[in-house]
Amino acid sequence: MKFQLWRNATVLLNIDTATFLIDPMLGPKASFGVFPWTNDTRPNPLIDLPFPRSELKKQISKIDAIVVTHLHPDHWDSDAISLLDKNLPVIGPSIIADSLAGYGFTNIQSVDRSVKVKGIDITLTHGRHGIGEIEEKMGVVHGFYFSSGSESIFFAGDTIWCDEVKSAISIHQPKYVVVAGGAATFAIGDPVTMTARQICKLCHTFPEVKVLVTHLEAVSPCTEDREFTGREIATAGISDRCIIPEDGEQLVLFSEPV
Repeated sequence: MKFQLWRNATVLLNIDTATFLIDPMLGPKASFGVFPWTNDTRPNPLIDLPFPRSELKKQISKIDAIVVTHLHPDHWDSDAISLLDKNLPVIGPSIIADSLAGYGFTNIQSVDRSVKVKGIDITLTHGRHGIGEIEEKMGVVHGFYFSSGSESIFFAGDTIWCDEVKSAISIHQPKYVVVAGGAATFAIGDPVTMTARQICKLCHTFPEVKVLVTHLEAVSPCTEDREFTGREIATAGISDRCIIPEDGEQLVLFSEPV
């Protein structure tokens, strides 16, 4: 299994013979502007993709399916809508299926519980995009658990550490968990993605899993960067199983069977 972080939550996942593009934010730096409910006036995304547009087009020509956890612009932007093949399977929670179809995509795989794509079981999970008023404004978010039988990975989605995430890990027992770090914070309420301390708590609660931290340094609401997150992880003594990939970095998560 191969995992390549492109930027923020956008990941290219190769599992068995299937290639998935997850939460595609494909626009250039500053392409979708300022986030609401924040005093930060910087346009987003804050950085470009780690490769040129020519390489982007080459990469997206190889994918088998698109996976969308929710429709916030740092997970699904206008460039994704315009660049991606409208005939590709688009896997998303049923709550956003009509919206995805409205963008012209013709093969929507609406998920209430699970779906199988190219031999990979993909199961919907739940999370919380904050607490209280800011959670109401953020809306419903989901994650996805991918399993080929021998390989498994859980994308928790844009969620804080909560009972829903803990339950999903307990039930599915993934080998890897991908979390949205950065402690994204708006002018209302507490963080809506995991803080470094919450990530450490997850690691201590499930010492058998390895954790990949995404959602860092790409959008303005995030208040914790790679340096801070790495320092907290090192202090907690879990650097060996809590990984902070760089944008563009490809990780081989499992060796091929011998």
